[in-house]
Amino acid sequence: MSDVVAVRVRAGAAIALLVASLVTLGAFGWPFVIDSSGGGESASHTSDAPWLFALVLPLLAAIVLAELNAGGIDSKAIALLGMLSSVGGALRALSPGVAGLEPSFALILLGGRVFGRGFGFVQGCLSLFVGALITGGVGPWLPFQMMAAGWVGFLAGCLPRARGRTEVLALASLGFVVGLLYGALMNLWFWPFVRYGEGLSFQPGAAVADNLAAYVRYYVTTSVVWDVSRGIFTFLLILFAGKPLLRALRRASRRAAFDATVTFER
Repeated sequence: MSDVVAVRVRAGAAIALLVASLVTLGAFGWPFVIDSSGGGESASHTSDAPWLFALVLPLLAAIVLAELNAGGIDSKAIALLGMLSSVGGALRALSPGVAGLEPSFALILLGGRVFGRGFGFVQGCLSLFVGALITGGVGPWLPFQMMAAGWVGFLAGCLPRARGRTEVLALASLGFVVGLLYGALMNLWFWPFVRYGEGLSFQPGAAVADNLAAYVRYYVTTSVVWDVSRGIFTFLLILFAGKPLLRALRRASRRAAFDATVTFER
């Protein structure tokens, strides 16, 4: 678990997080239960993505506002969240997924590790949002990217307590795993809409095992190298730079004194 909880996941925030996750899962999953054939990649989610984006952003704000009202977050945490999200967005501008090299993922994992699950979730979502605005990468894929990156930060805050080399190795290993999972999940926003040929495309009405096998073949054929590169890059970045960055973030958290009790004196 993280040692500082800058954005706590209390009842109100937990409900908003759950609803946002269910909405996104529904958006990822509806093409698998409703016939989506004939749209093509250019048409995938073009009709529902604006509605998804309109739902996700208020829910994301609700997580922060719920904690603000409950006293679980203060102006210092909001300022730090804004700074790390801006840096994460700028890192995507420096390397917007070229060959799978995305340094922003390491920062999202480090933020979630140090400041907690709620902080990591919001940081992941905002980092992808800011990066899309900087790079001009706004499209129907954006709300899916935001939520997937939010789950990356959330998972980092769920790691068990550890220190030293053990902590860095655990975080780096998670970085490799989520590098693969992020790519595998993001393919699903367009894969059901496109016809790639026999054995690689989603077939409406086919058995789950058949479609799963088709997706595995598609993933191995088109995406696995890209995602392995992302995972390896995130692993190495955290392995070699994680310790000093964790130390710097923890020093910032001590100076911010998130857990200090506020008292007023005359």
